[in-house]
Amino acid sequence: MMSPMLSTRFVSLARRMAGYLAAGLVGCMLVAVIALVTVLNGRPDLSVWHLAELDEEFTEDSDIASFEQYLALEERLFAQLDRQVYGLVPVGPGNAINRYSRGSLSDPQIWPVNWNRSFVLPQEAPTVGVLLLHGLSDSPYSLKALGERLHGQGAMVLGLRIPGHGTAPSGLVETRWQDMAAAVRLATRHMREAIGDKPLYLVGYSNGGALSVEYALASLKDASLPRVSGVILLSPGIGISSAAALAVWQGRLGHLLGFEKLAWNSILPEYDPFKYTSFTVNAGDLAHRITLHIQRQLDGLQGGDQLAAMPPILAFQSSVDATVTASALVKNLFDRLPPANHELVLFDINRRVEIGALLKQDPRDVFEPLLKDKDRNLDLTVVTNEDGSTERAVARTTLRGENVPSNSVYVGEWPAGVYSLSHIALPFSPEDSLYGGPDATSSPGIQLGNLALRGERGVLMVSGTDVLRLHWNPFYDYVEGRVLRFTGLEN
Repeated sequence: MMSPMLSTRFVSLARRMAGYLAAGLVGCMLVAVIALVTVLNGRPDLSVWHLAELDEEFTEDSDIASFEQYLALEERLFAQLDRQVYGLVPVGPGNAINRYSRGSLSDPQIWPVNWNRSFVLPQEAPTVGVLLLHGLSDSPYSLKALGERLHGQGAMVLGLRIPGHGTAPSGLVETRWQDMAAAVRLATRHMREAIGDKPLYLVGYSNGGALSVEYALASLKDASLPRVSGVILLSPGIGISSAAALAVWQGRLGHLLGFEKLAWNSILPEYDPFKYTSFTVNAGDLAHRITLHIQRQLDGLQGGDQLAAMPPILAFQSSVDATVTASALVKNLFDRLPPANHELVLFDINRRVEIGALLKQDPRDVFEPLLKDKDRNLDLTVVTNEDGSTERAVARTTLRGENVPSNSVYVGEWPAGVYSLSHIALPFSPEDSLYGGPDATSSPGIQLGNLALRGERGVLMVSGTDVLRLHWNPFYDYVEGRVLRFTGLEN
């Protein structure tokens, strides 16, 4: 047995060792933080569009009671942007593809319409109403082609510029998801007043998809919110990585230390007229927070039968998506809903291109278990090659409660050299003047969808993988046709 004196010495030694270990760990963490701050703060200098404080932006606390007031505030916001950003950026060859240089190839104001702003396509006697909600760092441009087609078929269409967007990347440094949700509520009430008792649909792309789902769920509990007849989702931002929640501490540390660069995940040239290329830490955090909020909404509604009133959902998703996985969409949304008239359309990879040995994971691992599951609570359509020897693509639909496709529809051909869709491709036609492919229509400025820059790696500030990421959807006509059918606007 250890003597009391030895026991006391042992405890004292253990405490000292623990103290040394704790001090060492704190020291290592401090060194790691200093190294991280040094690396992040050594990135390119921030420009005026990263630093502009545009205080005419809408927030949840704005004294705005109508959509007309929202548009008036937006008018003041863009006047402020013109003074604080465009008015300070030089014009000339050095800024030939700078979005914020007046008259450049990337200046959105050289387009016939500046699609960074909210737009309304009215109808004297609309058959339906459609509210378009774009994605994170995006603008109303992303859904304008779909909106124009719906309008041509008799719909009143509103393309909402979601707060923080369409102006300067600095707009997303402080914006909260609650500000975005408040704008959606304002626009939805406006649409309901404009169309009366006609069907109202939400179309959400990426983060706009999350906002659409959030609104539809909120309306099940809040009788003051107009109900919608259906929700259409394209690459919906449901299930963002929790790494975004950790990244926000980077921004908070930068604010504490006075290092403004730490508020940014990426600092890049702004050459896209209708989308930010620089990305704030806060943007990733708010995307994560809205998905957590949606899970809490579902938790609160699952106790009763309220989810049975959830409107039908038609979702389009690439089976390979670097932002949101198809499995996350199923797990975090569809698996939590009761069986109803919901459908998920998954775009498979091009099976004609021999890339099997290069795949990190075959998307079949995701959708084949879904196809075999007879308890699946939604219809599942897979767009894939008709067979392994052809570029012909077909859409095969397997109805809820079945595990064998009930029909197969030809939807087009896989283009040469394209092995998959991408998160950003779904809402854009191959003919889109900005993001389209070889068949794109003439653009008044820059054309980004068909770039294939070649040279040495490490030379450009923009990643080669970003340039080569597919920007357009070879099966856009199929998507458009399905949306028209879903909204009752198909001829």
